[in-house]
Amino acid sequence: QVQLVESGGGSVQAGGALKLSCAVSGYTYRTSCMGWFRQVPGKEREGVAAVYIDDIDAPSTFYADSVKGRFTISQDNANNTLYLQMHSLKPEDTAMYYCALRPSGFATGAYCFGAAYDSWGQGTQVTVSS
Repeated sequence: QVQLVESGGGSVQAGGALKLSCAVSGYTYRTSCMGWFRQVPGKEREGVAAVYIDDIDAPSTFYADSVKGRFTISQDNANNTLYLQMHSLKPEDTAMYYCALRPSGFATGAYCFGAAYDSWGQGTQVTVSS
């Protein structure tokens, strides 16, 4: 059974940085979509960043316009971990952040950004104060 466990959330001041981690276990597919999403109470969950991963080509990434240039999604295949490096954080980045995973045929980061995901983590809270 696939399990995803996020960590790295916390409270920072505006302009600060955080790095979220998502540890994956129980997953055996060689190609996949992975993504970071966030949700504020009372609002719909929104995509933050996504990546298509296979063992042949370089990963293909895609970002929401609101985080482009500030956030970076990456993965460590050896350690089965997905990361989200966040810089220049803003109060509007405050949310619960979730990682997600699904098997995929050949795809792109853009496809992965809009895909429906099978497996989700429990979330990690990010709070940015002004």
